Amino acid sequence: MTKSAVILETDASGVKEAVFAAITVAAASGDVIALTTASADSVQASCAEYGVTQLISINAGCDLDAHPDARATAFAECIKAHGITDVIAINSMEGKDLLARMAVILDAALTTDCLSIDVAERSVKKSYFAGKALATLTLPGDIALYGLRPNAVVAVAAPSTPASEDFTASVTAEGIVITDIQGGEGASTDLSEASVIVAGGRAVGDSSGFDILNELASTLEAGVGASRAAVDAGYAAHSMQVGQTGKTVSPNLYIACGISGAVQHYAGMKTSKVIVAINNDKDAPIFSKCDYGIVGDIFDVVPQLTNALK
Repeated sequence: MTKSAVILETDASGVKEAVFAAITVAAASGDVIALTTASADSVQASCAEYGVTQLISINAGCDLDAHPDARATAFAECIKAHGITDVIAINSMEGKDLLARMAVILDAALTTDCLSIDVAERSVKKSYFAGKALATLTLPGDIALYGLRPNAVVAVAAPSTPASEDFTASVTAEGIVITDIQGGEGASTDLSEASVIVAGGRAVGDSSGFDILNELASTLEAGVGASRAAVDAGYAAHSMQVGQTGKTVSPNLYIACGISGAVQHYAGMKTSKVIVAINNDKDAPIFSKCDYGIVGDIFDVVPQLTNALK
């Protein structure tokens, strides 16, 4: 019998938006258990909005957020204690790290970057070969772990009244210790989770050319990305790179500014719901792949777009 759980990933604002889609996916097969290291009170309202039936707050004799090995062991202990068979997390850096550690501890099947998940059938859909192939995989074993690509599934509100409980794991501080987390150079928003992305290519000219993109992104509360050409030219940090050798993203809106649309870049953003291209070359490949195209100089068009949106 399937018993599904979702790992609640949080930030300063509370439960991350991408997690709600994972709850929606899990709810399709029945009741949903939410697992978190946060206090139940801090996430209760969010869980109740999207259909969680049980909320478990996991704690131990150490700071689980500072000890990733102990954190994974604590989650695994809770999963076994409650007879959970299927666990979904968002395919973020934190989610992938936790899922991989748990897979080893639980001897469980793991698949990440899923475009869709059918928990009842233990099947997922994934993209391969730069998006040229879509494969359906089935997971064996008693426990299956899944990483859901952010924005790949639309979250559906389903009001509920989740019961809450505490689970105290027997683990102690062990292994790696996180002493500090420092923001790197580049975008402050994790592009893989952003619902809107403004990206620049070689046509921005230099790093200061991204100023107009940053202003547009600020207006739209968007993340800022870059093509490989812009990164290789030193205009943007590698953490901002979207494409086959960068990040794969699935935002609701992707605005490509001065990006030609090479297949390597398109592979990283082709699952965007809406693609808008701005380029002064009317023959740029991006125009055959976008939903809306504007032929014009980005230094003329982007500021006008920003002003119109303010």
